[in-house]
Amino acid sequence: MAKKAVAGIALFAAAAMVLSGCAGGAGGDPDNTIDGEVKGSITVLTNRTDLVSDGTFDSYAEAFTKKHPGVKVKFEGINDYENAVKTRLNGNKYGDVLAIPSAVKPSQFAQFFEPLGKTSDFADKYRYTPKHSYDGQQYAIASGGNANGVLYNKKVFEEAGVTELPTSADEWLAALQKIKDNTDAIPLYTNYKDGWPLSQGMNNLGAITNDPDAAVAMAESTAPWTEGTDVYAIDSLLFDSVEAGLIEPDPLTTDWETSKTEFGSGKIGTMVLGSWAISQMQAAAEQAGASPADIGYMAWPSNIDGKQYATNDGDYGYGVSKHSANKAAAWAWIQFFTEESGYTEAQGMVSTLKSADLPDNLSDMADAGVELIEPAAAPEGKESLLSDTSNDAQIDLYGQVYRQKLVDIARGAADGDKNSYFDELNTRWAAAVEKNKN
Repeated sequence: MAKKAVAGIALFAAAAMVLSGCAGGAGGDPDNTIDGEVKGSITVLTNRTDLVSDGTFDSYAEAFTKKHPGVKVKFEGINDYENAVKTRLNGNKYGDVLAIPSAVKPSQFAQFFEPLGKTSDFADKYRYTPKHSYDGQQYAIASGGNANGVLYNKKVFEEAGVTELPTSADEWLAALQKIKDNTDAIPLYTNYKDGWPLSQGMNNLGAITNDPDAAVAMAESTAPWTEGTDVYAIDSLLFDSVEAGLIEPDPLTTDWETSKTEFGSGKIGTMVLGSWAISQMQAAAEQAGASPADIGYMAWPSNIDGKQYATNDGDYGYGVSKHSANKAAAWAWIQFFTEESGYTEAQGMVSTLKSADLPDNLSDMADAGVELIEPAAAPEGKESLLSDTSNDAQIDLYGQVYRQKLVDIARGAADGDKNSYFDELNTRWAAAVEKNKN
């Protein structure tokens, strides 16, 4: 398993280097701008393969073409979206509209995507603009937003005898142990094999310390995997849960789609995912003959003087390809999708529009007095500092490789322990921080 993790890190680094060498000049028709005539055919790349296969996106396209009859919309749902689209970005064929992969650094936005206008012009209308902004220009609009925390099955907690939601790491481990001792459910399901769910915990960066500037703070720290920081708390919780035997029996055989049904039916107690997953788990519960009301959502098990916080951050941002032949139609689709399609309401997500109310599925957090915080915009010149440092350290913060190794160490499938691994991460990170000072 250690060899597999090392190979994955090498692949991650290679992908980052390939992207950094790309030049995505647009060229072509000077009239082909986002302000041009809304017409032609566009292809939308998306990670939501489920909504492509069940016809949901087609219903959105039908409503869109009633408004813009001169446009034809085609969808391409892509499995393993991050890796597949990173590869396609090295050529010119990556659709007209696409969810921007997390591997694309803000400093690279202009190479691949059409600027949509000044970020300052979008700030009053849309949430989450800093995430897809660079040098004062906006390159994407978030499809919606999510609170971040932990999904839990209320019925499993009740059967286990967990009467209060955990608000600290010790309480978390105690709650999971009760699930293991008193039920047949898996306390925590990591989805190790699919990989990407392991990165979901990272979206809580800032919630543990109530620091909207946590991303820049981490990018400038020479030892972020030190007790008292967000990333230390995030990765420690995973490591300690695995080491205590509180996860699925065989991480190598996990399956994302199956896990939804098992969570909804009460065979899994907790999963670390954004609030975007609530509606999917509720649907899975209903299909399994269980109650959607069993699906609960709680803040990360941490607190500051008894107060809990949760980050509220944007999901994938959709941008217009520099190589689109119909940029105006592509931009019109993004605006329709985020403002009029009903996508965020149907998915239980926080709307990108600041004027919209928060979804009902966050009522558990509201009842618990959890305060939502939105990550702050990075200072000018530091928009891509965290991703630059991550790439140089070859630590995929929002990927899966280094956390798969963390899980392997914790379950005894790779050499080392938590302290030695965190020391290794700190050493690599410190070297990257020093490099990015120059």
